[in-house]
Amino acid sequence: MKQPAVQGNTVPRPPVIVIMGHIDHGKSTLLDYIRKSNVVAGEAGGITQHLSAYEVTHTTKEGRTQRITFLDTPGHEAFSQMRSRGARVADIAVLVVSAEDGVKAQTKEALASIKEAKVPYIVAINKIDKPTANIEKTKNSLVENEIYLEGYGGDIPAVPISAKSGQGVSDLLDMMLLVADLQGLTGTPSKPAEGIVIEARIDPKKGTSATLVIKDGTLRRGMCIVAEESLSPVRAIEDFTGKQVPEATFSSPIRITGFDHVPPVGATFFACENKKAAEALVAEHHEAAHAPKKAPEGSSEEGPESVTIPLVINADASGTLEAIEKELGKLSTDKVHVLIVRKNVGAITESDIKAVAGATRPFVIGFNVKIDAQAHAIADRMNIPIEVFDIIYKLTERLTEEIILRTPKETVAEVHGKASVVRTFSATRHKQILGGRVLEGMLERGATVRVLRRDVEIGTGTIIELQQQKLKTDKVLEGTEFGSMIESKIEIAAGDTLESIVIVEK
Repeated sequence: MKQPAVQGNTVPRPPVIVIMGHIDHGKSTLLDYIRKSNVVAGEAGGITQHLSAYEVTHTTKEGRTQRITFLDTPGHEAFSQMRSRGARVADIAVLVVSAEDGVKAQTKEALASIKEAKVPYIVAINKIDKPTANIEKTKNSLVENEIYLEGYGGDIPAVPISAKSGQGVSDLLDMMLLVADLQGLTGTPSKPAEGIVIEARIDPKKGTSATLVIKDGTLRRGMCIVAEESLSPVRAIEDFTGKQVPEATFSSPIRITGFDHVPPVGATFFACENKKAAEALVAEHHEAAHAPKKAPEGSSEEGPESVTIPLVINADASGTLEAIEKELGKLSTDKVHVLIVRKNVGAITESDIKAVAGATRPFVIGFNVKIDAQAHAIADRMNIPIEVFDIIYKLTERLTEEIILRTPKETVAEVHGKASVVRTFSATRHKQILGGRVLEGMLERGATVRVLRRDVEIGTGTIIELQQQKLKTDKVLEGTEFGSMIESKIEIAAGDTLESIVIVEK
């Protein structure tokens, strides 16, 4: 879905910065300090609790004042995909690393997201005010992890800071603007806005809203916005402080309310001058998304037989929904497939239950959402379980339990002993007395045996009685001779092999 190019003069635009790094290395402290120090008093705040986006103004040492937009990404491992998308939205990334700890697992994960997004980045070496801080050791740790800093064989700028005291933060902001200048970031004010959906949610009173970051063009009241198959008239534009503004331009985070359904997080949005043009874009995307896809050559529609767990997932925000979907994607096995039949932002309703009413043993999951009374009643009547969680790993633990419970059990015959038949004595109504020697493992009274002749199974039997040195026993071990009575419909002969088997479920 591509907007036609609009001719017009380009002008420099403010950079969009994403702060990334390990959860305990001070990302939030840094963002809090920047927000408190560079946003006009009384205007500090973020649009959402899940992915903050806000603007600051910074005056450089040269006296130049410029806007910078910041995105804050959540620290939990489950939000790695969301963090990666944050990097794709951003023009520049800041990788925060503690001067005490150096590179950690989430530092590497954040770096992988930055490299995948192919955005330039700056390293902020934080906590330099701590007694155990060691900047040189931290720089060496970075180089060991292929983060080649300026002066250490590379061109990645590194700025020592204390997010707590503010030491070095102004230098870091200067560096962001310097890197932005080198990128030559520009926008065209005269074209209709386009950008990225950062967050989306349903407010029971206001309706469906989305947080957007404009990457180019201008958005004005009276336009329409399209994000894939979601459409919204632009009746009001809220800036990051929650104030209504008549228009917004590139790099600004805004909130728009009135989407016909929840737009996908990470989707590109386009502004149209009127509803007719917007509807045409929606139809174009729908046609492309639902076009029949040709199966790859040699592929088969049929997969291995497995049990399917039909799921409905409702979460409080689309970013959280995405994180849950990613976590659940890890749970499917070759025997049990987790199938998300329906996913929504907002409370669990009657329609969510009805979506899986005809499925076999469905499951409805909520995350930080309420359950409508009608949904409760229908679920009880249809015996469809609903469970609500507020911690992602608790949700995945519960689904893991369900997968183990529903995994089809296979019966496997395990060989516990092998014996050679040395001699047969008598046979009466399928009961045969014979003597033999245990070659491997052991034989036990009551065990099932397979009878092999020249390594081919010819039948089965049951050990009724065992004797060793003419005394009755419950088992005989490897290397010993024995006498036994075996019940079997086939005639066992000297030279046959007996395999003692136990049927187990796996």
